Amino acid sequence: MTASAALNIEQARFNMVEQQIRPWDVLDQSVLDLLYVVPREQFVPSVHRALAFTDLEIPLEADTRHGAHMLAPRVEARILQALHLKKSDRVLEVGTGSGYLTALLAHRAAQVVSVEINPTLAAFARNNLARHGIDNVQLVTGDASRGWADHAPYDAIVLGGSIPILPNELLAQLVPGGRLFAVVGDAPIMVARLYTSDAAGGHTETDLFDTMLTPLANAMQAPRFQFT
Repeated sequence: MTASAALNIEQARFNMVEQQIRPWDVLDQSVLDLLYVVPREQFVPSVHRALAFTDLEIPLEADTRHGAHMLAPRVEARILQALHLKKSDRVLEVGTGSGYLTALLAHRAAQVVSVEINPTLAAFARNNLARHGIDNVQLVTGDASRGWADHAPYDAIVLGGSIPILPNELLAQLVPGGRLFAVVGDAPIMVARLYTSDAAGGHTETDLFDTMLTPLANAMQAPRFQFT
């Protein structure tokens, strides 16, 4: 890469942080700093690399409408800020995608268990993480849309796609004080919500922002009224 090209990439990264992310109420400087540490462009499929710093969900599969996508950068940053991760935390990520958010989580937590239902995407993410020397992620191919018991309970859980309703099984896998981030609802109305568990087995809910997100594979569906 030429010096000019490298400079252009760094300018685009700076613009992403200062023009998209910081104005969207991401004020935690440690989160903003991390976005300069993990090179987002190196987790994007090569065909879409020019879109790495845009305010878009980037397709990860040939089916650009219904397939998996990378989250928009500002959403990734809001997730990190909302979870308040500690270096002792164990995190479950449902839907690995490209591995970029996985890498961000791994920098802030002790261990990340990331479960990806698509074997091709799991291989892509695994290569991305290995290339950057990230060794505190256990990446598994499987369906964690209703939780992943193998390493439960977790200090934090992140859903990488939207879900109409949140299964109780996921909330049950949080430690007391654990946090879960999910985008809940059906198009065109979805809300990013933080769930925080309590010692009595209940939880509180905090609505963070409105957004639209590609649905999680095998997401639990709300009951539908049927005429008889």
